[in-house]
Amino acid sequence: MKGKFGLLLALLLMAGCATATEELRIYTEQYPPYNMTTNGQPFAHSEKDITGLCTDVMKALVRQANLEYSIKLRDLSYGLNRAEQHPDHAIYCVSKTEDREPFFDWVGPLSSIKWTLFAKPGSSIELKSLEDARDYRIGGYKGDVMTNYLAERGFNVSAISNNGLNARRLVQDQIDLWVADGLAGPYLAADASDVTDIERVLVFRETPMYLAVHKDTDPKILRALNESYQQLVESGEKETISRSYGF
Repeated sequence: MKGKFGLLLALLLMAGCATATEELRIYTEQYPPYNMTTNGQPFAHSEKDITGLCTDVMKALVRQANLEYSIKLRDLSYGLNRAEQHPDHAIYCVSKTEDREPFFDWVGPLSSIKWTLFAKPGSSIELKSLEDARDYRIGGYKGDVMTNYLAERGFNVSAISNNGLNARRLVQDQIDLWVADGLAGPYLAADASDVTDIERVLVFRETPMYLAVHKDTDPKILRALNESYQQLVESGEKETISRSYGF
């Protein structure tokens, strides 16, 4: 009898462990207006303290999929590391690069980043194509994919480690253009440099952004996420969320 009771107890404990691992642990980074804390802090431990375009799509996605989940906001490297190493972990909104692709299954796109060249308020600069920007000094962010893209192609790029200061460099005529995301640029300019109404001069590329889910995550979770995403698109809810942020 004791043996049967012990076996039953062991099975119950195993079942409890299996249920616990079904929670999808999701990470994101501070990148307004896509992902951001409600109080401006660089970290958040609960979904109620996290908002933004991608976050709103993400919350609708997991709730409609009827999944157990948690969302935390950390720096990008921490979130990527957790999602790469652990099943049932994920990170959003990230681009599908060659080095990341093997580690994840991809749900989305949740949104996209528009590679944009900005000029100072009231600027008369007009560009018909990216090649027209070769005659201008372009401010960028060190390590950023958009900045690296231009530098590798021989554009006159001056990159700094504090991206928000590029808006101030624009109005002080230290640079002529600033490469940044079409939505994030104005947010960053106002927040970091108190500069508003910067001019969108040219959108020259667009990168889709996804929920990246660890490859060995429970297939039921992945299936539920993908089905939920299709429903969000077909119902128009994803588009409605994007429009609310001016996308």
